[in-house]
Amino acid sequence: MTESANRAVKFKFGPILAAVVFTVIALWLWLQVAEVFLLLFLGILISLYLGALAGVLHRRLRLPERLAFLSAILVSGGGLVVLFYALIPPLIAQTQELVKVLPNYIAGWELALDGLAERVPSLKAVYTPGQHKLLTAVYAQVSGQFGNVVPKVLGLVEVLVSLFSVVVMGLYLAIHPALYREWLIALFPPIHRDLVRDVLSDCASSLRAYIVGLLLTMTFLGTLTALGLKFLHVPYYITFGVFTGLATIVPFFGTLLATTLPAMFALTGPDGGSRALWVIGLGIVVHLIEGNLVSPYIIQRQVDLPPVLTIVFVLIVGKLLGPLGLLVAVPGLAVIMVIVKRILLSRIYQGQGFRRTTRERPMVLRLPASDAGVIMPATTTDVVGMLERIALPLSA
Repeated sequence: MTESANRAVKFKFGPILAAVVFTVIALWLWLQVAEVFLLLFLGILISLYLGALAGVLHRRLRLPERLAFLSAILVSGGGLVVLFYALIPPLIAQTQELVKVLPNYIAGWELALDGLAERVPSLKAVYTPGQHKLLTAVYAQVSGQFGNVVPKVLGLVEVLVSLFSVVVMGLYLAIHPALYREWLIALFPPIHRDLVRDVLSDCASSLRAYIVGLLLTMTFLGTLTALGLKFLHVPYYITFGVFTGLATIVPFFGTLLATTLPAMFALTGPDGGSRALWVIGLGIVVHLIEGNLVSPYIIQRQVDLPPVLTIVFVLIVGKLLGPLGLLVAVPGLAVIMVIVKRILLSRIYQGQGFRRTTRERPMVLRLPASDAGVIMPATTTDVVGMLERIALPLSA
């Protein structure tokens, strides 16, 4: 009995140990090449955007599919060129001026902190007036950045290569989406392929809604913030407007940073306290309008992500994958939510398993017509449900 028991233990221990080792190796490999998969995910987002725009042109303008796709590329490229020539020159000019006067603003912040520390003695234990630690730290950081020029140049080249790779992958995925989708579906057993195809379709719909909502929200926030800051006579309003639009990619944290920075620059001018409060109020009003009116109307509740879960997921992805992970945190969470709803909740927890049932796809009856056509019923018929209702009294 002891030998047989030992054999049984060894027999069970072996597969468990192999599964644990395989999982650890897979996670290690994933972390090593996680950046490549993130670039692939960004390419998928670009392909979905191009496909959605091409679909709109195909339906609205009655263009052939290839011509609609080419028009989508030209429209997107033309929009980027127009945006570049209209926005980049003043943005560069204001950014260069901002860099030149940044030490003066930092000195003003230091004086404000010195005055606050003098009025509140308990702050002297944390911040000593007159030492200008903030200015020294900024200068040290800037000098350190210029001290290693060669690694920075190589890093810029790597960023450009990654950007080019993302664009190329997005174009190829948009040109032949069915090819890559069907190859991915073919990796699963035949019994699961219908479910995988439905999950991929739901993920694509959620990501399209996210992309459209993100682009329109970025435009709305950037434009309204720049106009509001110009009205409040805040310097470098174009730079802060563009930064606000870009910061929308990272929810909550980007909003906080995009509201705080212009308020800090308004703080050092005349009537700095009141102007800073006006800037903060502007940021709150703009983001309230965006969060309660613009985003629900644009996304149409197709991407329903709980705020707390979004914040936690952004923190986790930022910690694991760095700044690049922040770009794909929210769309990645949208994909995970689709998978959880379609597989974990609808399949595993409800005991349906992964086999597709007839109830999921009702049978559609097609009747031949006299003119060699097909008569389609106005409503579909759930044959399985009808049989269950008929058999229910008999089984009772």
